[in-house]
Formats: sequence, structure tokens, C-alpha cells
Amino acid sequence: MCLIMTIIAALIFTVIYALSKKQNKATKSMLITVFMFWSAAIMWSVDGIASVAGGEGFFDISRQDAILGVIIVIAGLAVFAGLSLLEKKRTVKAEA
Repeated sequence: MCLIMTIIAALIFTVIYALSKKQNKATKSMLITVFMFWSAAIMWSVDGIASVAGGEGFFDISRQDAILGVIIVIAGLAVFAGLSLLEKKRTVKAEA
């Protein structure tokens, strides 16, 4: 479940970043978040492959895995918010 949630978050941030880039409003914090979610998705995919090699299923659809997915998405959003605030603070400081 955490793999599914992470891929959805990665896709959403990728689309937002692509649309922002077309309007020249893309930020470094957005790009970092895109890479962060895609890296997590790759990590969970490797974990799924290892599970298949061990005789288990690729996806873990348990309650604990869903909770982990929610924690990962919330942590990613928190990192994005923190990076965005730092980026705005630097921009305001540079303009002053």
C-alpha cells in the first residue's frame, strides 16, 4: 500500500512540477520533492521484488503498510513545506 501511495504522490508532484515549469514558476523545492517521492517509489519497488523472490506477494495490502504509506506522504509534504518556506525566506532576503 505504501508503494501505491508513494507512486500516486510522485505522479501528482511530477504533474504539478511539469505544469509549473511551463509557466516558469517551478521551484527547487518542488523538484527535490519529486525526486524524493520517486526515490521512495523505487525503494518500495525493490522491496516488492525482494518479497516476490522470497515467495510473498509484490504488494502489501495490510493496515500497517497503509499507515506507513500515509506517514511517508505526510513526511514528504512536510519536507516540501519546509523547503518552500526556506526558499521564500531566501528570496525575500535577497530582494531586500
